[in-house]
Amino acid sequence: MQPAIIRAERVEKYYSQPSENRIQVISPTDLSIVQGEIIALLGPSGSGKSTLLRMLTGLSTPSAGQVYWHEAPIQSANVNVSIVFQSFALFPWLTVLENIEAPLKARGVDAATRRKRSLKILDTVGLDGFQAAYPKELSGGMRQRVGFARALVVEPEVLFMDEPFSALDVLTAENLRSELLELWHKKTIPTKSIFIVTHNIEEAVLLADRIIVLGRNPGHIRTDFRVNLAHPRDRKAAAFTQLVDYIYKVLTQPEAPAPALPNINGRRVRDQREMKYQMLPHARPGGIAGLLEFLLDHGGKSDIYRLADDLAFEIDDLLPIVEAASILKFLTVTEGDAAITALGTEYANAEILRQKEIFREAAVENVLLLRQIVRALQSKSDHTVPEDFFHDTLDEVFSEEETTRQLETAINWGRYAEIFDFDSTRRRFTLPESSLAEPESTFADALEEEEEKDKQETGL
Repeated sequence: MQPAIIRAERVEKYYSQPSENRIQVISPTDLSIVQGEIIALLGPSGSGKSTLLRMLTGLSTPSAGQVYWHEAPIQSANVNVSIVFQSFALFPWLTVLENIEAPLKARGVDAATRRKRSLKILDTVGLDGFQAAYPKELSGGMRQRVGFARALVVEPEVLFMDEPFSALDVLTAENLRSELLELWHKKTIPTKSIFIVTHNIEEAVLLADRIIVLGRNPGHIRTDFRVNLAHPRDRKAAAFTQLVDYIYKVLTQPEAPAPALPNINGRRVRDQREMKYQMLPHARPGGIAGLLEFLLDHGGKSDIYRLADDLAFEIDDLLPIVEAASILKFLTVTEGDAAITALGTEYANAEILRQKEIFREAAVENVLLLRQIVRALQSKSDHTVPEDFFHDTLDEVFSEEETTRQLETAINWGRYAEIFDFDSTRRRFTLPESSLAEPESTFADALEEEEEKDKQETGL
């Protein structure tokens, strides 16, 4: 293995409070950046992506642990790195050329050398002819090119980028990504490694040689893996889609163990705990209905990240709703696009009572926990089961907090669809009279059937 350019060893970030408690932002984390790789860092809002970036660059000192630059402890922000920001961060009173020269001037480089290096990088990133323009005269894409040029002109060993394409329109972002990859693979730029923080799953799979996904509360690494796909990458390829779906699943199931990576032949080897229990996303039926109605009014299909912008949602608040609708077969998610299904269309267009019927049928068929509750109720002579029965079972798989949340979500869905009644005082499930019937199978049968289904799906 190559020696690390930057290595973080048990780094933490926390903020102490007067009460002697502390707010933990990043839990102890190990991470290395080596030569010749593009690393993408993904994670929900609040997972500490930007905080981790600042510690790796020396802009922020870890509360504990140490960051090393070529195995020497970083003492300040004077290591040979550059950062490209989301907001361009150009000096409006300087021309394009003067903006690019600014970091060289700050480092004491003489005027002639500054001018020579700046003009060269201008040509490299496609800004030749714009050197006398001011930022206000440029489009968003051109401004970000200036940001790239300014970062690259100092010839950094590691180029850090904090969501550099998120403020751009889709086509401009796509062009800049392609041009960055071309510069990287042709070794036109002197940078030895690139570290990009992003919220865009497809962007990460498109660019990166290695992807790290953070969890939150506090920030921690959930999965860190290499992307063994050749460039240029095809978004329509099965392997590309599988990786997008894998990352999507990691992000939408924050409390579940990260599932196994998909194999090269496309078959997914799933975590044993995942095989026994499906993670129920925490979304309310009203939110699911609202999402479907919005999609239906906007052509039935949308990129998930554009959908979040249109709805003014944080992406990690929208993802559980999308995942819930997907589990219920109300929509499909492919290559980052959510598309409403025929069943989802019927649900969105139906009257309230019919909506409940559709939701009930879809939930019992597709949600393991709800199916287990129904079958357990049917198997009891009094059609009553205490909540603790399911709590004890789920507690073997999830944390105490997540077990409670799983049951709360199941109860919310079950009450809405009139799948069962729930006595919140006695904490007991009961079957409504309209559902009383001979049990089709027992609770144990439900578990065995689900495990057999998982084995068939994974080819085990």
